[in-house]
Amino acid sequence: MKLAVTSQGATLQSPLDPRFGRAKQFILLDTETGAFSAVDNSVNLNAEQGAGIQAAKKVVELGAEALITGHVGPKAFSTLQAAKIKIYTGASGSVADAVDEYKAGKLQAAASADVEGHW
Repeated sequence: MKLAVTSQGATLQSPLDPRFGRAKQFILLDTETGAFSAVDNSVNLNAEQGAGIQAAKKVVELGAEALITGHVGPKAFSTLQAAKIKIYTGASGSVADAVDEYKAGKLQAAASADVEGHW
């Protein structure tokens, strides 16, 4: 399965970025092989508006089947949900920590956005 994880850096040891739309990077990880790549999201980091929707479109383009993040707003949530991407919020620690929690079944799929837009 391909996971997208919001990250403040380009490695698995980087801190998870709690904000989805304005995350510095996405780590795209294949859970079967362990292979990963970092994808820059700086174009949305300082966007005045639409960061969540644009970041969601990027995650869809990357072919992710699930997203792990700290928080996600309503517009991004709707965009991801329309693409049938499972969304896991409430993650913290490093990217590796969040992936381990996901694999252990400790993260639950979100049923709705957990923050307002422009958070």
